[in-house]
Amino acid sequence: MDHRKKLIHTTNMPIRWGDMDAYGHVNNTVYFRYMEQARVEWIEDMKVQVRPGGDGPVIVNASCTFLMPMNYPGTVEVRTYVGAVGRSSCQTYVDMLIDGTLYAEGAAKVVWMNTQTGKSVPLPDHVRALLEAE
Repeated sequence: MDHRKKLIHTTNMPIRWGDMDAYGHVNNTVYFRYMEQARVEWIEDMKVQVRPGGDGPVIVNASCTFLMPMNYPGTVEVRTYVGAVGRSSCQTYVDMLIDGTLYAEGAAKVVWMNTQTGKSVPLPDHVRALLEAE
């Protein structure tokens, strides 16, 4: 994990019964859904509409390290951090906790692109200002 990261968003999500798999714990794919929901909330908090057309954020890679299995019932606290900020992208990191205990760590690189051309574009000025603010 990048040591130069800043907390940018926190949210809580219930673990649903249907999130579990045959082994009785939250399925690995659901962790990515928790990260996705947190990311969408963060992006919408920045007044960026996650809609087709024009410029917007896309994910070019995503990872998750599963430290301990999550189980129903429970509430996952998802903390999103920003690390390195580039011309058209930023690195994000995620901690997933239950009752203050870290269960998983994730990361995703977010790139702004023109959805019509598929080419990267500079981060919007207001997004850059929020990401780089101390």
